[in-house]
Amino acid sequence: MSAKVSPADWHKDQSKIRALRDQVFVREQKVPAHIEWDDQEATAQHFLLNCDGSVVGTGRITTTGKIGRMAILREKRGLGLGRQLLESICHHAQTRGLDQVYLHAQCHAEAFYRKCGFEPVGEQFFEAGIAHIKMVRRFV
Repeated sequence: MSAKVSPADWHKDQSKIRALRDQVFVREQKVPAHIEWDDQEATAQHFLLNCDGSVVGTGRITTTGKIGRMAILREKRGLGLGRQLLESICHHAQTRGLDQVYLHAQCHAEAFYRKCGFEPVGEQFFEAGIAHIKMVRRFV
């Protein structure tokens, strides 16, 4: 299996990003489409994860250092691809001079993010009807 993470341009790669997030968040997790897409799309740095010639994952980081919209196709989960995508996004943040990043993890994925160096901050809350927790990873 050959996997590669690369930066994506929202305007050029929007159809690929939208197709993947629609599959994972809107169809699979039942996130209402009107809240999946926000005003951060055009200014965030997006990433695409390609595996054996197909886009199987995506994620983004905003200008404030918030990682989000991490999505891996169901059939490709559990293969280490999510960690590869997350580490690429974190590396990007470090090279841009950020000393930390944060995200709103779905609570069922908290252990995954802990293994990747994130620590929970605060209490659980709900976004799109799904329990989340804010998590932070410091680089210094």
